Amino acid sequence: MSPILTSIVTAAGGVLAGLALAAALLWRQQQALTRARYAADHDATTGLPNRRALLAALTRATRADAPFGLVLLDLDGFKAVNDTFGHEAGNDVLTEVGRRLTALRGPVRLAARLSGDEFALLVAGGSDDVAAVARAAWRAGGCHPIDLGEHALTVRASVGHISAVLGVGPRTLLHQADIAMYQAKQTGSGVRGATAAAGHTGPLLGPRLRDLRRR
Repeated sequence: MSPILTSIVTAAGGVLAGLALAAALLWRQQQALTRARYAADHDATTGLPNRRALLAALTRATRADAPFGLVLLDLDGFKAVNDTFGHEAGNDVLTEVGRRLTALRGPVRLAARLSGDEFALLVAGGSDDVAAVARAAWRAGGCHPIDLGEHALTVRASVGHISAVLGVGPRTLLHQADIAMYQAKQTGSGVRGATAAAGHTGPLLGPRLRDLRRR
């Protein structure tokens, strides 16, 4: 092989090696970006969409010409689970509750974990559909004991729900459903519905009210 041809072959090999390295670096960057985007919108414990993802979905729903509603579920006495069995067992309970909510049939469009032991369901349909999903979510939480190895734990929950009306934004829907859920917890009724007031722009549930609900 002539020196010139040898140089050409060597240069071509170097270019190909450089392209392969650049492609590998680009692939790793894309994978890292995908993981970062997933982490930004999902809960690390349960793998469910998080509050940010729920708010985005609610925003899209308010812009669409179709009825929908929101269901909030909060586990009763969850702090005692962590205190008695440990945080790993608590995470197992949260994960199983999330799995049961995700498995609900019907018009559920999104199941999310908001924070702590609080979950949310975005429901397509009218008030009857939303109320039916709320009752199904309440039953799903305690339908079967959760296996914690040496123990089987039966969980209970309080559920609030609301149907969207024109002019009510995502945060107001969360606020009103949260109040209904708090009332269900305080009265022991299990499930409570709320009515959104159009144009209400009040803040989310305040610290004092939230602390009372956690008791």
